[in-house]
Amino acid sequence: MDGRMRAVQCHRYAGFDQHGKPLPKPDPLSEVLSLDELPIPQCEAGHVLIDVHYTGVQFPDAFQAQGFYQERPPVPYIPAVDVSGVIREVGEGVTNFQAGDRAIAKLPIGGLAEIAKAPAESVWLAPQGIDLSACANLSRNYVSAYHSLKVVGEISAGGLVLVDGASGGVGMAAVELAKAMGAKVIAAVSSEEKTDFPRQAGADIVLCYGHDKASFRNFKAKANEAAADLGHPNGVDAVIDMVQGELFEAALVSTVRPLGKLVLVGFTAGQKPIRPGMLLIKQAAAVGSLWAEWAKLYPTQHRQNVQEILDFLAQGAVQPRVDRIFAFDDFLQAFELFEQNRGRGNTVVRIKAEVA
Repeated sequence: MDGRMRAVQCHRYAGFDQHGKPLPKPDPLSEVLSLDELPIPQCEAGHVLIDVHYTGVQFPDAFQAQGFYQERPPVPYIPAVDVSGVIREVGEGVTNFQAGDRAIAKLPIGGLAEIAKAPAESVWLAPQGIDLSACANLSRNYVSAYHSLKVVGEISAGGLVLVDGASGGVGMAAVELAKAMGAKVIAAVSSEEKTDFPRQAGADIVLCYGHDKASFRNFKAKANEAAADLGHPNGVDAVIDMVQGELFEAALVSTVRPLGKLVLVGFTAGQKPIRPGMLLIKQAAAVGSLWAEWAKLYPTQHRQNVQEILDFLAQGAVQPRVDRIFAFDDFLQAFELFEQNRGRGNTVVRIKAEVA
């Protein structure tokens, strides 16, 4: 490669002009993202370099490129944080990996590149026999979902979970992981054409919540009926909420059992004020779920959680899958899925095909 590599760069945030002022409507991501040639990063102490085979792209990556995500790296930056590939080089002090290992990594940023630098503590060996493409959204999808279920939602075998936004990447991962943990799952999606995705992921019951107050009321009644049918007449133990918006107050709070939890993961339908009186009457807790800061405070528990996810994959309790693969030259198509609210499941960009 002669010290150079190809990488995608975000040159400015699509929701802001060149002077940093908000735009009335975000520019298309095609105007701010480009595939460029850049120097290969240096392998520092405590890090590894990875020849990237697959990079995960999900809603937060598109949201970040618009400038609306909670983390805004200085521009220009290389988007995406989840990669899978083969270790190219290990830095000083790294003893648990070696060149040639198949690996999965969570990066601070910089995933859409032929070569990525990752802190060694955020790297894991890929399970044998599992295609690297199926591992390329580990943190965005599976770690987010597992943290929400296990750490925040305190779900265990025999519990009941309601997952909304269940056709998306985190939603489908939450369905799969909850089933692997021995829980039962009610999956909820916004339209009938999305119902097959969480059903294929193993949901016990799939419901549609629609887009208006009448459909929300109908969904609430069906969700409470489904909970009773699944042996939980007082409601679900936890809601894993990717949607928020009007759905939260109109339906979700009513589905939780007393002392249950509403785990806030995202807000694809926008943010609405949460009235504390509703939580008081229901005796429910609304808790935000962001795993990265927790992982810094509890690194041993975090690595154990990630290893449990990888064990589920290796054992077949979670079926490895990739829903959409785009060629590196077609990376924009992956971003446009989420820009146009058409994203679902495990979406990856193939940087380099894995040789069998």
